[in-house]
Amino acid sequence: MRESMVIEAPSVLGLRPSGVQDLPAALLGAGLLEGLGAVAAGRVEAAAYDPRRDAGTGVLNPVGIAEYSVRLADAVADVLDRGGFPVVLGGDCSILLGNLLALRRRGRYGLLFLDGHTDFYQPAAEPAGEVASMELALATGRGPRQLTDLEGRGPLLRDGDIVALGFRDEEESAEAGMQPLPPALHAFGLDDVRALGAGTAARRAVERLTAGGSAGYWVHLDADVLDDAIMPAVDYRLPGGLTWPELENVLRTALADERAVGLDVTIFNPRLDPDGTIAARLTECLCRGLSARPGRGG
Repeated sequence: MRESMVIEAPSVLGLRPSGVQDLPAALLGAGLLEGLGAVAAGRVEAAAYDPRRDAGTGVLNPVGIAEYSVRLADAVADVLDRGGFPVVLGGDCSILLGNLLALRRRGRYGLLFLDGHTDFYQPAAEPAGEVASMELALATGRGPRQLTDLEGRGPLLRDGDIVALGFRDEEESAEAGMQPLPPALHAFGLDDVRALGAGTAARRAVERLTAGGSAGYWVHLDADVLDDAIMPAVDYRLPGGLTWPELENVLRTALADERAVGLDVTIFNPRLDPDGTIAARLTECLCRGLSARPGRGG
């Protein structure tokens, strides 16, 4: 069994220094390493945050994010090379680019995208130029080349190798003028998940991720996929979302397949969880989900 190895990736270059940079410390403080039986695999620090929107690309911190993605990819690649299972603790959602770059260096991989938002904005439609609202578009080659063609390997993902599950921002993103999701991208919005049941939706997602020619898939978890009533500690809140048991079911189903190669966790803001109760519950959820990995006996 591949050992879980935790990488701290506290970058907020794609958002702002609002508190999500404290996510790794909060989850590790809540006992994530011990709960997973995992080992620490280092920390990748980000460059200083620049609040000025880049005129050429229309996004915040494009140079810093591109550079950070390469260094994070190196850290993830090291874990993979050692036979480990990387668990990457963000940070904002822009860290996904580094995780996917590590996989793109090795070949063709897919993505299970668990997020309350589809994050498919183009710079012209993103009010603040935050890459944390566009990382899925960038990963598929849509956006400024500085971020879509990292190391000349873009796009990092094929549209048909992605399943987005649990999002609920359709009305908000349409109103903002976000570009539509491509037809080949498999989308299970929150209503679809509820209609199918979380377990069935997750099984169908895995079936689609493993039916093509990819070598495996990454799992991206944005904490705002959870119901706002139980996960208010995020920066962009939306009503509704998955329950804790639903997310645990999805994670267990997704991570039980041996072709799942890694996981990242983003956007949880510990500063909005002063007593630490949400961090503790999120840690418990992750441990339960990861316990389904092959060989864990969970």
